[in-house]
This record gives sequence, C-alpha cells and structure tokens, in this order.
Amino acid sequence: MSKNGSISASVIKRLPRYYRFLGELKKNGVERISSRELSEKMKLTASQIRQDLNCFGGFGQQGYGYHVESLHSEIGKILGVERHFRTILIGAGNLGKAIALHINFETRGCKLMGIFDAKPSLTGEQVGGIAIRHTDELEDFCRENSPVVAVLCIPKANTQAIAEKLVSLGIKAFWNFSHYDLSIDYEDIVVENVHLGDSLLTLTYGANIITSGEEEDQT
Repeated sequence: MSKNGSISASVIKRLPRYYRFLGELKKNGVERISSRELSEKMKLTASQIRQDLNCFGGFGQQGYGYHVESLHSEIGKILGVERHFRTILIGAGNLGKAIALHINFETRGCKLMGIFDAKPSLTGEQVGGIAIRHTDELEDFCRENSPVVAVLCIPKANTQAIAEKLVSLGIKAFWNFSHYDLSIDYEDIVVENVHLGDSLLTLTYGANIITSGEEEDQT
C-alpha cells in the first residue's frame, strides 16, 4: 500500500481522522478540496497532509486538489473498512454492552458476530440482536466462524490469559479496553490498547492549564 513499505505510527493514527473529515465533506456535497482547505478544517498544515497522503501514493491533482469521494474511498480501502473482519466481543458488562450497541462496527471494517461473558446469568441475553454466549462456547465458536478481531472488555487480571487463548484460536487483532497494556509475543498480532481513563486525564491536564490563572485570581 505504501511506497516504502514502512509507514510511521503517527501517519496511521491520522488516517481515521482524514476518513472521518472526508466522509463529512462527502455527506455535505463537497466534490473537491485543496490540501490548503483541508488543512484549515483539520488544523493540520497543507504540507503535512500532502506528506501523509503521499505515503500511500499520489491522490491529488495539481490545480484541482483532491476529489473528495475518491479520496474517501481510497483511504477506506487503506484502513480496510470494506473487509468487514469477523469480530467477537469478550465481556458483556456495562462497557461491553455500550460498545456493542453504540459502535457501528460495519462502517469501520468489522462485523460483530459474537458476544461472550463468563457470567452464566448473562447467557442468552440479547445485545443489539446478538445473544450473549458463555465463554465456554468460545473455542467452538472460533473454530466454526474464524473471527479475526477480538474486542476485550474484561478485568485486567484476565486479559493476558484470554488473549493468548484467542491467539491460539486464530485471532489476529485486539481492540483492548481492559486496564492491561496487552503485549503479546507474536509478530503478526495487532493490538490497539484503549485507555479511557488516560484520555480523561489528558483532558483534565488541558483544563488545569487553561484554568490555572482563574484559580490565581481567586486567591
């Protein structure tokens, strides 16, 4: 997909943002946009946008800019949104249920096929049209359906063991919401650790900075 076969993590992190902004432009009927105009909307430099997109080939035309629908589609292909990777979710607590109900997996390259939890009391409960299965069924389900992605909404203490089991069952990618920084000794496994608490602390850092003067005024 890339010219040099090696894309920096920072560029990859920006791709979903490009995809989202271009999707909004497409929805609003915008047919083309220059790197300068896109930079103003995304608060990036035009040079940064061109460099990022050039990692995957030249999408723009000099004097024309970028065709919004075409670029949105190409970035979608790079991100794999058309693949609809078979996905399972482990942990049907409040967070797991919220993710199953409110994340549109199919527009983001995944198809949620199964939800699992270790609590027998949850077995059979429907979440978004999918019946929760007991984790005892996980092995048979994976062998029959060959899921590729696993969403982990489980306690920290259980994460490593469950992840290793899932790898042995063919899982290739983890969206990990546990408080465990999942590191698996397999070169071909993709892990995206999501720390909601860290995100909130980043927010409070910013709030602390911009309100520090107000506190000084009140003393």
